[in-house]
Amino acid sequence: MTTPMTATLPTLTATDDPEAPSRKRRRSRVHRASPLTYLVLAFVVLASIGPLYYMVVMASRPNSDITSNPPPLTPGSELGDNVTRVFENPDVVFAQSLLNSLMVATVATISVVTLSALAGFAFAKLRFRGKNFFLLCVIGTMMVPVQLGLVPLYMLMGWIGLAGSLWSAVLPFLVTGFGVFFMRQYVMQAIPDELIEAARVDGASTTRIFFQVIFPALRPAVAVLGLLTFMERWNDFMWPYLTLAPENPTVQVALSRLSGGYYTDQALVMAGTLLATVPLVLVFVLFGRRIVGGIMEGGVKG
Repeated sequence: MTTPMTATLPTLTATDDPEAPSRKRRRSRVHRASPLTYLVLAFVVLASIGPLYYMVVMASRPNSDITSNPPPLTPGSELGDNVTRVFENPDVVFAQSLLNSLMVATVATISVVTLSALAGFAFAKLRFRGKNFFLLCVIGTMMVPVQLGLVPLYMLMGWIGLAGSLWSAVLPFLVTGFGVFFMRQYVMQAIPDELIEAARVDGASTTRIFFQVIFPALRPAVAVLGLLTFMERWNDFMWPYLTLAPENPTVQVALSRLSGGYYTDQALVMAGTLLATVPLVLVFVLFGRRIVGGIMEGGVKG
């Protein structure tokens, strides 16, 4: 009885690989930062946090300390008093302005993300007549300065009876050309055509494909576009200043009124600015990790 011959293949260990040391050295060079890198990062962090820290210093001190020479560098003990004066100021309804800005920014963010995702999916994956022409029109709106549309928009709000109301600050920004183009580019790169065809073979309609297949895959782009839109609407000053009634302002308009008049109370203005900055910091703290994680997830899948 003959036994079959079995061939044993030699196993290649890490020590037998001639290129292993070079790959290890390259990996160590990639992950090791130089002292200059740490110095540049420290400078960027200080330059970013410095203005925020000094805003807290000015908001927590009286006006006499703010105008002193040299200026104070440590927080004081009057932050609570200055914040109370902001809310009790008879010329500015600051609490109402915070609620107005929150409503405007939230509604605009939800609308821009949803409509931009729908339009981006249509421009990227659907076939219809005039698609390229309509896309050029959308891109063309990004080239028009915002200032050129203020007068026509104001006339339009008056014609439909919304001038002075809070909806006049929301309606012109329910969708943006940048959001549509941003979503279109992301859908083209991140969503393969085979995924859509497989859903169609399973009998899914276009609406079901978007909400159950496309939209969940757009989480990185949704997070980035949502954050950018919320910050843009929250910080907008020119259009709410023109269209809203004086007794119903947004937070940026309220801040401009705090700094108006013959005498500017710097401590009051800095306390109001601090209150207006807190919501943006909270949004980034709560959703920043998800935004970065979504971006990294999309990068790995790509």
